Amino acid sequence: MNVTQLSSDTLKRAQERFEETLDQMSVDEANTMPAALIKSVTWLIWHTARELDYQISELNQTKPLWLSAGWSTKFALDLSDDTKDWCHTPEEAAKVKVTEKALLFEYLKASVDLTNTYLATLEEKSLSDVVDRNWTPVVTRQARIVSAIDDAVMHSGQAVYTRRLVIGK
Repeated sequence: MNVTQLSSDTLKRAQERFEETLDQMSVDEANTMPAALIKSVTWLIWHTARELDYQISELNQTKPLWLSAGWSTKFALDLSDDTKDWCHTPEEAAKVKVTEKALLFEYLKASVDLTNTYLATLEEKSLSDVVDRNWTPVVTRQARIVSAIDDAVMHSGQAVYTRRLVIGK
């Protein structure tokens, strides 16, 4: 197994955890923030999909699916398309609501598919390429990929915790 396959398998587990969690909730429960600083399952899935979408689209030098595939219109959130969701206030996070769980499943799947397609095209030697010089140390392709997938794993675990707070199981 190579590094990119390991990354795909890790991301698949996070996706499955999100899907299992969302399957156990109603739309209203998924949209619920159990406390001001604990984001809803809806927000956690949406943010993870956006994170993968934006990070991988940048690496792939393509327009994010959020814009190119019309996810912005489908979600129709009361937030700007360039919202910095990684630092949302509780009030901003509360604006991320859906009326159908399918929307979350589909955007997450599209973002995971985008990531896996990108990973399948990489040669291992390209992982050390510098992709962002705005940080110290500079960010390599590998660091960016690990960061995005680590974020997905972390948030999928938070979704399980949030579900337990909201519905008690």
